[in-house]
Amino acid sequence: MGGMGVNFADGTPMWVDLGTSDVAGAAVFYADLFGWAFEDLGPEAGGYGTFQKDGMQVAGVGPATDPTRGTSWATYFRGDPDAVARRVAAAGGQVIVAPMDVLDQGRMALFTDPGGAFFSVWQPDRDTAAEVVNQHGSLTWNELLTPDAAAARAFYPPVLGVSERTVSMGAGPEYTLLEAGGRAVAGMMQIDPSWGPLPTGWDVYFAVDDCDLSHARALELGGTSVAEPRDTPAGRFAALDDPQGGRFSIISNNPDFAV
Repeated sequence: MGGMGVNFADGTPMWVDLGTSDVAGAAVFYADLFGWAFEDLGPEAGGYGTFQKDGMQVAGVGPATDPTRGTSWATYFRGDPDAVARRVAAAGGQVIVAPMDVLDQGRMALFTDPGGAFFSVWQPDRDTAAEVVNQHGSLTWNELLTPDAAAARAFYPPVLGVSERTVSMGAGPEYTLLEAGGRAVAGMMQIDPSWGPLPTGWDVYFAVDDCDLSHARALELGGTSVAEPRDTPAGRFAALDDPQGGRFSIISNNPDFAV
């Protein structure tokens, strides 16, 4: 995620990808919903490819490899996978996939935090990252839902080399921002039991011009509504599962919102 002038400080989510039970089906769904085009990276990539928006890469996609996770979106933070792996182990997390080279694209590793949420760290050798963000059909935010926000606040800053700041988001629970390079780059929130059963994990938010219109279209395409469109200080958002069960959120950002 570094092309087209998008710069990502260490500790910033710089890439997301979808591990799915049906790559072809996912390509059809997201093509209609966001205007994405699927580009297969060839046999050496094992079925992995990228989603392109107006010729710029916005996300990755490949076959789901973990039966326990099923179809799911993954968040990749910029950083040194080897250094982060040492810090994860010391901070009570787990190394799930040890640091490894990915073709000639870069180096990555997969971890879980103390609450069981998966996250990855990516160190690109080339411009293998999102080339456009914060526009319709592109990544705009990454958010951890966790049963133990205090543990997450203690874990991520030393592991990713970021700072944290807790802010009020109105009537809801306190919200924790992770900040890198002087700006907010991700959020964390305690799961409220009144919301019903929710999985622990990093959610990905894609920007849309009209939340209600995109939400309705996702349902027409076979998606499932997890949270109906609603207003928040940050904008109007909704949460969905794609037809294969991959959870993601959409948001029409509030241009006047600042944290």
